[in-house]
Amino acid sequence: MARRTSRTPSRTAVPATCPCGLSADYADCCGRFHSGSAAAPSAEALMRSRYSAFVVGDVAYLVRTWHPRTRPEGLDLDPGMRWTGLEILETEGGSAFHSTGTVTFRASYRGGSLHERSRFERVDGAWVYVDGEFLD
Repeated sequence: MARRTSRTPSRTAVPATCPCGLSADYADCCGRFHSGSAAAPSAEALMRSRYSAFVVGDVAYLVRTWHPRTRPEGLDLDPGMRWTGLEILETEGGSAFHSTGTVTFRASYRGGSLHERSRFERVDGAWVYVDGEFLD
């Protein structure tokens, strides 16, 4: 779910219901991670919040939650991309008792879907996205 370039688009309207697929208001779910008032407690929560950041166009959050060794200098999000849903297929590790974790997911968009296994690590106690492998 990452394209590396330097253009930063403006954010889109913030939804009332969280785009991550959990039944909660955006502000009480991923919005609190985006604002910095809370940190994602697990790799899956970070995955969900990063998906939501793609939906609302929060480039700053995406960069902030990317591992320093793999983080791009900038991101170019396609303003025409319309994400329509997230399905978590599998999680391995990634809890409070782990230092690494993987999340396999399918993110749907208008016209198709993206199937990826993402790797996460803790850096200074916070979960960050390392990289991902596209799956068929």
